[in-house]
Amino acid sequence: MNSEAFNLRTASASVCTLVTLCLAGATALAQNPGPQDKAAAFKQALAANQAALRQYSWVETTQVSLKGEVKKQEQKQCYYGADGKVQKTPIPGSEPPQKQEASGGGRRGERLKKKIIENKVEETKEYMEKVAALVHEYAPPDPQKIQAAQSAGNLAVDPAGSVTNLTVKNYVKPGDLLTIGFDGAAKQVRTYKVTSFVEDPKDDAVALTVTFANLADGTNYPQQTVLDVAAKHLQVKITNSGYKKTP
Repeated sequence: MNSEAFNLRTASASVCTLVTLCLAGATALAQNPGPQDKAAAFKQALAANQAALRQYSWVETTQVSLKGEVKKQEQKQCYYGADGKVQKTPIPGSEPPQKQEASGGGRRGERLKKKIIENKVEETKEYMEKVAALVHEYAPPDPQKIQAAQSAGNLAVDPAGSVTNLTVKNYVKPGDLLTIGFDGAAKQVRTYKVTSFVEDPKDDAVALTVTFANLADGTNYPQQTVLDVAAKHLQVKITNSGYKKTP
């Protein structure tokens, strides 16, 4: 898989901001149910959690799978630069070992198979660019859009055990769904899910799931992001791990 698929990783660079925005939205519902107070809650939570995250470096592992088989894997060391943006440095040797060609001939067949795969990747380039652009519409979420959804009656709060689900309909496109799972006791975001589509809701379904975890000091971070593109049998999985405070 080439750079077009890995454009999706730029969405992961924004997910740290997504954590704080989601946390703020859920906190606003719990503490300030009035829409006039939601924007202030978003800003306050954004500043606090973002400042905490900037103290850390971590390892980002990205896997791109086609029809269940990993086609590309990459690891990068990540940290926040002085400009507040995530800086990423490739980690050598993070690519999975290449499969050995079968013995006893068949090299021509292997070359043909490789060429077919390369052509398939090229054909999906434009499609994947559209998917990447769509992901940016959801990550990070826009507090103004969530507030607009509430005003339009498209926002619902549903308790589900220890987690309360904040569900937004028609967030970007008609018929899409954005669901934020908020643990009220811990005051932390646990899940972030998006169901949308590129061009056709039946043939171009896209599902984005972000699972959150806490560091030792309570800082909320995106532990794993999974993007499924059913129409292309394609999955992009991004895992963040190895968080360490920078000197």
